[in-house]
Amino acid sequence: MTAKPVALALALTLSAGAATAQCGGDFGSFVAGLQQEAVSRGHDAAAAQRFFSGVRHDPKVIQADRAQGVFQLDFTTFARRLISANRMQTGQQKARQFADTFARIERDYGIAPGVLLAFWAFETDYGAFQGDFNTLNALVTLSHDCRRPELFRPQVFAALELYEKGDFEPATTTGAWAGEIGMVQMLPEDILTNGVDGDGDGHVSLKTSAPDALMSGGNMLRSLGWRAGEPWLQEVSVPEGLDWTKTGLDHEMTAAEWQALGVQPRSGQMMRPDLPASVLLPQGRHGPAFLAYPNYRVYFEWNQSFVYVLTAAYFATRLEGAPVFDPGNPDPGLSGDQMEVLQQKLVARGHDVGDVDGILGEKTREAVQKVQIELGLPADAWPTPDLLNRL
Repeated sequence: MTAKPVALALALTLSAGAATAQCGGDFGSFVAGLQQEAVSRGHDAAAAQRFFSGVRHDPKVIQADRAQGVFQLDFTTFARRLISANRMQTGQQKARQFADTFARIERDYGIAPGVLLAFWAFETDYGAFQGDFNTLNALVTLSHDCRRPELFRPQVFAALELYEKGDFEPATTTGAWAGEIGMVQMLPEDILTNGVDGDGDGHVSLKTSAPDALMSGGNMLRSLGWRAGEPWLQEVSVPEGLDWTKTGLDHEMTAAEWQALGVQPRSGQMMRPDLPASVLLPQGRHGPAFLAYPNYRVYFEWNQSFVYVLTAAYFATRLEGAPVFDPGNPDPGLSGDQMEVLQQKLVARGHDVGDVDGILGEKTREAVQKVQIELGLPADAWPTPDLLNRL
């Protein structure tokens, strides 16, 4: 599954030069410019010529980039679509099969098996569906496209470096439409920085080696700030009288302070009462509720979609033994078209919602909460038809 960078893009480190990179124009001339830049960066001219010789523009990549409607689904619908009994069973089987690898990851990086199993499941169904887009064509096409060239142009040169190391083949390396490669879908720059030879064969082979893919994913999460041995998400129940203005990712208290306000774990004990945490209400105060610990924020470095991140984090807890979440009885939400209208109205009132795309992301949620406060409504950041009508 892929829908990046709105949803499934891995974290990118953008150079200052990339932000002003040229795009558009004749595709052949654009590729020639990339080749010339590669040589100026110190790459061998003959290698650069071979690398770029067969690159082609792929219109299907642009179509995929523009079509990401799945992220307009609400959390419960999205989670039920992605989390199947088969994915649970396969995850448990993979945990046993690669127990030694997961033990190394937990020892070296402090990351529980469920976290990487969830990514592995959602990204490629445990390696079964890694994408059939030619990776180089995808990266160059997205670099040429003027929507987000600064995200993808650095990846082209990273792929060239992988090619020079013998770990990338321009004609045959395939992956997701946004250029991610392998079982946990990593971009070339991230492979260079965080790739780990988990099976000891001298190469980082994320497409064919589960130990390589999992160890690399664990190393990347650590580099993104994962705190060893700490929880990331816990389902909770919330009292009807909670101050909803305190909920959302932009508000934190310790788990113990939340508990003093009536927020209780749905099962077991509060995982870490001493840690700062945010109460997340993905479908408002009458829907499911979660306590997000600091490690939860690392998920947004891997992926930018609120609904994907919450679902991946929740699935990780399920793979670690947590029960099925309580969907509650949330108030009706908005369709994608209605969400776009709402976003337009929020922008007109001076709020930053990011892209007007019909997707209820974190910026839209924060804007909704502010407007609910202005209108004297319960400020649970869940937009309803009633809120839209009032605006």
